[in-house]
Amino acid sequence: MQTQAFNIVLPKELVKKVDAMAKKEYRNRSELIREALRVYLAKIERWEQIFKAGKKYGKKLGIKSEEDVNRIVSEYRHGK
Repeated sequence: MQTQAFNIVLPKELVKKVDAMAKKEYRNRSELIREALRVYLAKIERWEQIFKAGKKYGKKLGIKSEEDVNRIVSEYRHGK
């Protein structure tokens, strides 16, 4: 794995939390921050996939606006 160093500025309280968690998990700051970024980016990618699938399905149903969604939900709730 190639690495690249870069500087970031964090509030002191956040640094204290990072250091405490790193110590608790027997990691160093870099390892903890790398893992946190991997988890965050994976979460964002999953949500993007969910929204993409939702848009695709919505298009098949002819949904073009939030009002369409509200109407469909209302009809479903009221058994129409």
